[in-house]
This record gives sequence, structure tokens and C-alpha cells, in this order.
Amino acid sequence: MRTFRIGGIHPPANKLSAGQPIQTITPPETVVIPLGQHIGAPAAAVAAKGDKVKVGTLIGKAEGFVSANVHSSVSGTVTKVDRMIDGSGISRPAVYIHTEDDEWEPDIDRSEVLIKDCKLSSAEITSKIEAAGIVGMGGATFPTKIKLSPPPGNTAEVLIVNAVECEPYLTADHSLMVEKSEQIMIGTTILMKAINVGRAVIGIECNKPDAIKRMTKLSADYKGVEIMPLKMQYPQGGEKQLIDAVIRRQVKSGALPISVGAVVQNVGTVYAVYEAVQKNKPLIERVITVTGKKVVKPSNFLARIGTPVSVLIEAAGGLPENVGKIIGGGPMMGKAMINADAPVMKGSSGILLMTKEESVRRPAHDCIRCAKCVGACPMGLEPSLLMNLTEYKVWEEAEKNYITDCIECGSCSYTCPANRPLLDYIRMGKSTVMGIVRARKQ
Repeated sequence: MRTFRIGGIHPPANKLSAGQPIQTITPPETVVIPLGQHIGAPAAAVAAKGDKVKVGTLIGKAEGFVSANVHSSVSGTVTKVDRMIDGSGISRPAVYIHTEDDEWEPDIDRSEVLIKDCKLSSAEITSKIEAAGIVGMGGATFPTKIKLSPPPGNTAEVLIVNAVECEPYLTADHSLMVEKSEQIMIGTTILMKAINVGRAVIGIECNKPDAIKRMTKLSADYKGVEIMPLKMQYPQGGEKQLIDAVIRRQVKSGALPISVGAVVQNVGTVYAVYEAVQKNKPLIERVITVTGKKVVKPSNFLARIGTPVSVLIEAAGGLPENVGKIIGGGPMMGKAMINADAPVMKGSSGILLMTKEESVRRPAHDCIRCAKCVGACPMGLEPSLLMNLTEYKVWEEAEKNYITDCIECGSCSYTCPANRPLLDYIRMGKSTVMGIVRARKQ
């Protein structure tokens, strides 16, 4: 069974919510919808205090090329346009809406009728995706329209659908494949048409046998779509790792996936594309996992964007007494949240409640030169060296040793027997070096 060829680790899967059906969360009394839920410039507010909005009403318009539209996830009255503090402590512009009823924009098709045929052109598909505010829903939140518009000199050869969900605990994508499998297949064919390719590969790790079986059966009716079971290996959900696993091509340092002919889209994004193109539905809700070893009911929820995380935690049985950290995302790449009332956003894939015992860092010791971090790095880097270069601020050498290639997967820190905070230092060093590189180009 295939997987990527450089590095990787095998943390316990802990898929506690696997097999749990998707439950719909009732929209809360108030939603706070950030205008910057994506990589790039925040959307500019086009809603004002006192405005009446419906589900699907545009409230934030994309600013510039790398940006994305934002829509209301509820119907009601805009109470203010102000700033809010997200789960990471970052201040963002946002629209506050008081929910009053559940009136949707009239052009959104809310029926369960499956629409298979898409007669739109490539440009028309991309335009609808852009209008719907769709971004990468695996966590990166890169505006989808950009991936569908390759730079001059680059041609797409294959669409790769990232259905790996290698991050421990998370099962949102798994549940979506089980319950919305045919919509995902249609969304895949729509994206194939958008980038003009005749081949698509949906990569699924082998710990999701029900999804593999269901998607494989359906693929017989969709020309050019292949389901590829993959060996469990973290971080196979990384674009470059998945490309290596699926088509055996290496993306060079600093290059994009399109340089080897690949366009990669998360399976959640593919489902959102189906809804946008076939149902005229903007990205106003998503599936999110709430889980943890002490959580009463580990669950997969369909929640409106802007719903407080605390509402989802309560629906999963409430906050356990011994919680040490609330993690936005999974244990490997997720980040501790400072605010449980922070809203669900487009890139919110999971909420992990870690016990105090799990969340306490073990004391760090001196490096013993075992090179386990080097063997685990999926980018072929030397994490121990990059940490040292960052610690002593040797930025030129850090750049020469490809610190900007780090995908921040945490494999190095996970495998280090000395408990050294490798990723913390590398992340800081990477940010500094990228700033130096940007300044150099100005």
C-alpha cells in the first residue's frame, strides 16, 4: 500500500468519533462572523449595523486577489461591525448578527435532490466558487479560486482529492465521505472540468474502510475518478506528501504543486464546491469534530460559521472537569485556544479537549544527537540544526538550510526523546526568515 517516501511518524489515531453520524447544531442566538477566515486580506464589510440579512447574504467582499467573500450563516439583524478576538488571541474584523428566524436567500436550493449534470464552462465554475467564498477546508484556508487558476506556463494534469485526514482524533472528513459520498464524487468531476483534466485521484487512508468501500463503488459511475487507499502515515495530508504518495512526484523547494501537474483539494472543499455550483449555496457551515478522551459524546457536528465553540462543546456533553487545554484542530498541528467562545470558522476542522496530564509539557533536556527528528521530517530537513540556528539567530544559515520548507507538522517534536521544543523554535525562525525574504524583494 502506498505512502510518501520521506520521513513520517505513526501517532495513535484515537479516532473516538469515527462512526458517529453528523448532527446539525441549531444556530445560536448570536453569531460572530470574522471577515478574515482565509489566507490573505480580510474581506471588506458590506453589511452595516441595523441591516437585515438572510442565510447566504454577502456581508464581506473579497479585497484583492488573495482574499475570499464572506456570507451570513443566519438570518436576522446586524448588531455591529467591530473587532473580535479569535481562539488564538488574534484580533479580527467581524460582523455580529442577532439570529431572528431562518430565512434563506431565494436562489439557494435547499432540497436533498442530487444534481449530477454541470453544463457550466471552466470559467463559470471558477466564478461561482469565487462568489461562494470557498477556501481550503483542511485548515490552510487558501482561497480555492486561486488553485483553479494556474500561473502562466503551468498546466494541471491531475486533480488529487485529499481525503486522508491523518491528524489524530479528527473524523469530520471521514463522516462527510460516508454521508455525502455522491455529492463529493460530483464535486470532484466539477473540479476536473474547472481545471480541464481527465483524471482525479481521491486518496483515503486505510483506517477508513467504510468510506473506501462506498467511494470505490460509486467511482465506477464517474469516468476518470480513482479511489486510492493509502497506508496510514502522518503527515500524509500535507500537499507535497500526498502528491508523492499518489503520483510519485516530488515538489521542489519553494515550488507549488502545480509545478508537477497536480492540483490538490481537501474533500470538505470538494463537497462545498458541489453545494456552491449545483445548489448556489455559499460556504456558511461546515462539519467539525469535537472530541477528547474524557469527552462524554465525541461527535461530528454540522455547525454554522460564527457559532461559538462553547455551544459545540456543550452539545458533546460539556467541558470535562480535568481539561487542561482546548485545541483548535488536532493534537499535531492544532493550536491551544484562549477563548472557548471563539466562533467556528471556515478552516475549523476539530475541537480537541485535552486532559491536564496530556497537555503538560515534559521537561526538555540537551540534544543527544540521535537524529530521530531528521528521520521523521517529511521534508528532509534537519530540525535540530534549524532549532539551534533560530536560537542563536543565524538567519542566513537558517535560510540556506531551507527553514521555509518546514510544513510545521510537529513530527520532529513528537519523536524527540529529549522533549526539545523543536517546532516552536523552527516556527519562530521560519516566520523571521520569511520576513527577511519579503523585505529583500521590496
